[in-house]
Amino acid sequence: MTNYYLNRKSQNRKTGKIPVSTSSAKTCPNNCPFKDNGCYANGFPLKGRWQEVTDGKRGTDLDKFCHEIAALPDGQLWRHNQAGDLPGDGQKISVADLSSIVKANKNKRGFTFTHYDANIAANAKAIAKANKNGFTINLSANNVAHADELAALDVGPVATVLPLNFEGPTAKTPQGRRIAQCPATFKNTTCEDCQLCQRVNRSVIVGFPAHGNSKRMAHNVVVGAE
Repeated sequence: MTNYYLNRKSQNRKTGKIPVSTSSAKTCPNNCPFKDNGCYANGFPLKGRWQEVTDGKRGTDLDKFCHEIAALPDGQLWRHNQAGDLPGDGQKISVADLSSIVKANKNKRGFTFTHYDANIAANAKAIAKANKNGFTINLSANNVAHADELAALDVGPVATVLPLNFEGPTAKTPQGRRIAQCPATFKNTTCEDCQLCQRVNRSVIVGFPAHGNSKRMAHNVVVGAE
């Protein structure tokens, strides 16, 4: 069973004290190049909490999780998946399960990120529908060139991993799209303050320099995929 856990008041200094969820590791799609290869969620202390969710020692099933989301106050900003990805089989998103999350998010302000391949028509359709219905799904790019490819699909906002030596806080992709570095990575602010990743119609790509215990591995993925 896929497990979901909702922390109603995160202690993460980057997100701020907003609700933050975690999904079982089995939700991570097969095409993510950071899977067991530089993923920030595999670092301490998040790795241990993520493992508990994956093993079923923490969290609940999708139905109960959606009830928890629906019970959040109207207008509540929340981050889905500090670890994990959208429900699916590793290649295709589960439309029914994602629809349940989108429905639970009604009148809330949920946002998340996905490495599911948006070049697959069914995935693109599911992501676009979620974004249209108030649940913001950022397409996760492996580097700035990949960010251009994902932005061209026009199914949702884009975020990208950046190399360790990124000279921010702003830059441009090879095709001239503006990149804005996540402000929580270089100054004292939080998702609760910024809320940029929740804005579905924003004009910029949000960039996150490789981070976490395995940031050197993540950096190598970024530069190796360029």
